[in-house]
Amino acid sequence: MSRLRIVVTGLAATYPLGGVFWDYLQYALGFVRLGHEVLYLEDTARWCYDPEQSTFVESGERNAAYLARELPKLVPELRDRWFFRDIGGMTWGWDWHRVAEFCRSADLFINISASCHMREEYFEAGRVAFIDSDPMYTQGLIPDYTAGKVADPKLRAQTEMMLAHDVFFTFGENINAADCRIPRMLVDWIPTRQPIVNECFAGAGIEVPPAARRTMLTTVMSWEPAEKGPVVEGVAYTGKSTEFMRFLELPGRSPIAMEIAISGRPPHQRLRAAGWRLVDAYDVSRDPWIYRGYLANSIGEWSVAKNAYVASRSGWFSCRSACYLSLGVPVIVQDTGFGCALPSGEGILAFSTMDEARAAIEALDASPLRQGRTAREIAHEYFDFRKVLPELIERAMSKGRRASAKVRTPAD
Repeated sequence: MSRLRIVVTGLAATYPLGGVFWDYLQYALGFVRLGHEVLYLEDTARWCYDPEQSTFVESGERNAAYLARELPKLVPELRDRWFFRDIGGMTWGWDWHRVAEFCRSADLFINISASCHMREEYFEAGRVAFIDSDPMYTQGLIPDYTAGKVADPKLRAQTEMMLAHDVFFTFGENINAADCRIPRMLVDWIPTRQPIVNECFAGAGIEVPPAARRTMLTTVMSWEPAEKGPVVEGVAYTGKSTEFMRFLELPGRSPIAMEIAISGRPPHQRLRAAGWRLVDAYDVSRDPWIYRGYLANSIGEWSVAKNAYVASRSGWFSCRSACYLSLGVPVIVQDTGFGCALPSGEGILAFSTMDEARAAIEALDASPLRQGRTAREIAHEYFDFRKVLPELIERAMSKGRRASAKVRTPAD
């Protein structure tokens, strides 16, 4: 594979939390390790999250300092190869003129999770790829947009910005199946998944031996997403709380204690009364390394998915769950239809009902060592960056430029 110039976008500074850091910067690290010339770019036009105050702030100064401190620990090659702009227009890292020139000469510009406030300079890259990590939320407006029913000019502009990309990837791996309800008009979606740099989750000081782990099923979650769920063809889709409440009484039926590192505004008293152990999500994700340690010190993960992912049969699989797998920690996760692309039964145990969730926990409890070995094997076979990213590049570079790349965007 020839050496490419690649721009990777993300939200690692805008949301300075451990899980978000791993989601986006494993793309950057993976491309660097494949020998490509990489620039990490964060230009979101969003207020920055201050986790210590649990609120959003205008200035990105502290967020930029977080990125400057943590990024080189993971990707030393990017110590001086990043750019961050806050909503007020203040910038850190590379000079803007240098950024614009790199983007114009880039072979591939990757807008992950619609995180980037797309500017004219970004669309001048050789190929501009969109990666949808939030299936059904991303596509929810397209039917009304196609029918001319989107009255809000901002929402129309956001949809047109997405359509202006050259190639489209999605974490909804079941999107081309007959039972998937995600709208497919206007866009040819290509299934993809989170790349994992497995070397970041192995070795002394990182892995916790199974016998030394807490006998606790854990996960890290937000009770509800900030955005309102999509309404598609008259069906309203929601976030995690809807699905979680279906399994409220599970701890009383589980042979393993269950803990949630949770943010948002959950019904704490009701959850504790049902047997859930609750910890603050920020306490376990205030930096990438503490977050990784929290995952590693678990006997397994147990987690639901957003209702929009489940009810649409999207095939979505969590980036966080992929990190658990890489640590040799098996995951018990709600079925979204990901069985079309990933194995299930050992290492990954899917459930849809209370009885299936309980049976999966009992199966993990009966053979934690074998389940853990299979988890790591799945991480290497299905998520390793050496497999995910070359395929992404090949598919992206084989696409031509779209005529719709000329539409005006919110940044114009």
